[in-house]
Amino acid sequence: MSERADDLGRRLGEVRERVDAACRAAGRDADEVTLVVVTKFFPASDVRVLADLGVRDVGENRHQEAAAKAEELAGLPLRWHFIGGLQSNKAAAVATYADAVHSLDRAKLVNGLSRGATERGRDLDVLVQVSLDPPGADGRSGADPDQVAALAARVADAEGLVLRGVMGVAPLGGDAGEAFARLAEVAADVRRDHPGASWISAGMSGDLDEAIAHGATHLRIGSAVLGPRPESK
Repeated sequence: MSERADDLGRRLGEVRERVDAACRAAGRDADEVTLVVVTKFFPASDVRVLADLGVRDVGENRHQEAAAKAEELAGLPLRWHFIGGLQSNKAAAVATYADAVHSLDRAKLVNGLSRGATERGRDLDVLVQVSLDPPGADGRSGADPDQVAALAARVADAEGLVLRGVMGVAPLGGDAGEAFARLAEVAADVRRDHPGASWISAGMSGDLDEAIAHGATHLRIGSAVLGPRPESK
């Protein structure tokens, strides 16, 4: 095994132990939580090593990079999660290779994703991204919580799309626990109308413990597994 494979295996093991401990503390089964390893800016060779180590869910932020990796690694048993900001003119293209899109935050993305999924001939899992920033803050992407119900309904009614739940990113410098508690409330509202929408995508390398405590089903972990991310590719 190469030095890089040894490093990734060690880091992956540490993250899995951390997830197990957080689940025990929250009284949850670790099998309820899916680890999505975010490989943005890292080479396809790293993704291949991760697949050999048992990783099955991989996250990407940028369409061009994600499409190239998905094509190169098409023979591996991987599920590709698109988690970055999505441009409406790229939505159909993303749906041709992604298995899940976590970042739908406005209605104009629905038609493109639906068209791409339909042309591919395979349903696409979709999550509505919820803004967890304070009102009026210039923060991360995401729909305002009061817009989520309408967006969820649009996704649920669209051909080729399967509404899976919600996604959120804790505000920079904010209290992650409070943010994820708000996300859990929004998720519960969505499930009342759409009982199958049970996913909560929340938690990254620095706040996965808080996310698990508030019901996260999917963690998006990059640096804790892969090491410091390059500034650019």
